[in-house]
Amino acid sequence: MRALDCDFLACSTYKFFGPHMGVLYGKRDHLKNLRPYKVRPCTDNSPSCWESGTLNHECIAGIKACVDYWEELGRRANPAATTRRAAILSAHEAIHKHERKMAEKMIAGLLAIPGLKLYGISDPRRFENRCATFVVRIAGHTPLELATKLGERGFFTWDGNYYALNLTEQLDVERLGGFLRIGLAHYNTMEEVERLLAALREIVG
Repeated sequence: MRALDCDFLACSTYKFFGPHMGVLYGKRDHLKNLRPYKVRPCTDNSPSCWESGTLNHECIAGIKACVDYWEELGRRANPAATTRRAAILSAHEAIHKHERKMAEKMIAGLLAIPGLKLYGISDPRRFENRCATFVVRIAGHTPLELATKLGERGFFTWDGNYYALNLTEQLDVERLGGFLRIGLAHYNTMEEVERLLAALREIVG
C-alpha cells in the first residue's frame, strides 16, 4: 500500500495476510462538508460520523501485525534499512523477486501440460504486469475435479469464479465450473512449485 495525495476522498479495501479491512481517507475540509447516512446516536463530527458502532479492533490489530511482519521481512532482506518505510520497501522488493522466479517456473510448467489453457499474461516479457496467481482450465477435467485431486495431494487451490462472475460469463466458462486458481505467495518455495506441477501432470495423465 502507498499513501496517495487525493483531492477529494477515497475508499479502499485491502486484504493481505489475513485481515479484510476497509479504509476511508480524505481531506478534512471535504469530509466536514459531507453528510454521511448514519444512525442518529452517531455524532456529526469527523471521523466518528463515518464510523458507526464499535470498530473492528481484531482486524485493526491484525493489520498492524501484518505491517510489523512486512517490516521484519524487510530488515532480514536488507539489514541496512534504517526506517520502517525503508524496511517495508525492501520487503516488497524481495517478495517481488522471489514471486517472479516462481511465476516464471510455474507458467513454463503449466504451458507444457497437454490440454491446459492458461488465462492472462504468459509472455515472460510482460511478467512485470502480472502477479503470481494463475487461472487455468484443462481439457477433460473440471476445475472442481482438479482442485479436489490437488487437495488430496496436499495442495490448496480454488475452483469457481472467485466473485468475478461477469468475467467467467464473458469467457463462457461459468457453466463449465469456472477456473482452477493457483496462487503463490512469498512463503512458497520453488520445490513446492515443482511438486504442484508434477501433481497436475499425474492427475491429467
